[in-house]
Amino acid sequence: MNVTFIGLGIMGSRMARNLLAHDGIALTVFNRSPEAMEPLAEAGARTAESAREAVAGAEVVFTMLSAPDAVDGVAFGDDGFVEAMDDGALWVNCSTVNPSYTRTCNERARAGGIRFLDAPVAGTKMPAETGELTFLLGGESDDVDQVRPLLDHMGQKILHVGPAGQGSAFKMLVNAMLAQSMLVYAETSLLGEKLGFSRDFLMETLPNLPVTAPFLKGKAELIKEGDYDTQFPLELMLKDLHLLDVTAYEQQQPLFLAGLAKSLYGQASSAGHGREDFAAVFDYLDKPE
Repeated sequence: MNVTFIGLGIMGSRMARNLLAHDGIALTVFNRSPEAMEPLAEAGARTAESAREAVAGAEVVFTMLSAPDAVDGVAFGDDGFVEAMDDGALWVNCSTVNPSYTRTCNERARAGGIRFLDAPVAGTKMPAETGELTFLLGGESDDVDQVRPLLDHMGQKILHVGPAGQGSAFKMLVNAMLAQSMLVYAETSLLGEKLGFSRDFLMETLPNLPVTAPFLKGKAELIKEGDYDTQFPLELMLKDLHLLDVTAYEQQQPLFLAGLAKSLYGQASSAGHGREDFAAVFDYLDKPE
């Protein structure tokens, strides 16, 4: 199968490498920063000089880009790849974007004879590297069936949650809980320290309580070591909270706590934590600027 992967950041580079590891897949990659393509080229991927060139002859095109404006430019801009895709080819957008924008992508793609799935992922750098992501799919069942073998190379769970846009909608819910759970854990732990408990004790006990989100076990280890090496950049969590805010406004559903979370992540980003892992909001709350 001829497959193209566009967007080789923290997540995309690892997802593409997992596709490349399997026989029967001829992989072409493209990234706006060419140096990101070099490791995959050395591993056997074909590289392209533009997104339009990358999709020539592709049966399935994956995109993993940072935000709606990045997707829009690469897909529909002056050199956009959608017009260059073969008729009936399948575009699978794994980028985290808001559901209303996703539905626009679906409409524009299908108007040009291109099939579309939204397939954002739950998981960060390590699950992407080990092929243990969860895919949240929105789109037609037949399209899901076609792409499922490829997703199985990159993930361990596939949730088809409805028509186009619903994958992105569900990702909004997932990241709303992710962002707020991190803040609850951070401020609770910091209060615990003021009450006389050691950081080591709190990092070892709180994550094992039934009231604590499971992902925080891994984050606690990083916090204990003061290691905020990027798994999921804080600046992208801030972007996702902004998209959540846009979505809530469109649905006329107030999100009071998520709005506060957006403000706190924004302050942490302004204080210099944007390129660190989103767990660095702990460090910001510990030492606010």
